[in-house]
Amino acid sequence: MSLRHALLGLLTERTASGYDLLKRFETSLANVWPATQSQIYTELTKLADTGLITVAAEGPRGRKEYALTDEGLAELRHWLTETKPQRTTRSDVLLRVFFLGVLEPDQAHAYLTDLTDQSAELHEELRRLVDAVDWDDDNLSVYGRIALEYGLRFYEMRREWAAWAAEQVKQVK
Repeated sequence: MSLRHALLGLLTERTASGYDLLKRFETSLANVWPATQSQIYTELTKLADTGLITVAAEGPRGRKEYALTDEGLAELRHWLTETKPQRTTRSDVLLRVFFLGVLEPDQAHAYLTDLTDQSAELHEELRRLVDAVDWDDDNLSVYGRIALEYGLRFYEMRREWAAWAAEQVKQVK
């Protein structure tokens, strides 16, 4: 996935400013694809330059509202249907786990215990998001809720796995 396609997708429902898009990232895509303010504004400029979005309105202090163009919608649809998702994902967490053997067993156990706690905290953050969002029956709400459920299940699975792994490390001498 790219930031480009995330922004195009968010603009399918309505026009939005860079600030609006940043807030929508924080409440809808945070567990899928985080982005900073500077990344969003840089990508919006590129999208406008290539004609995939347009400036629909300008307000005070240079505030711009962006809208998806027909070309932008076509690009988003092409990306959704014609390109395969990347099968390889990088996991800093699992790379570290792979090399935990270079640590003392108690250090490896502590890492996995911390991971258990972090996963529980992240799960709880998403749980609060479920309660905080005013869910609707528009596409972003329906499919956003489905994506959020993935995050909830992922962090619950990771918490359970990390607790199991910590127990395995306890048995290492």
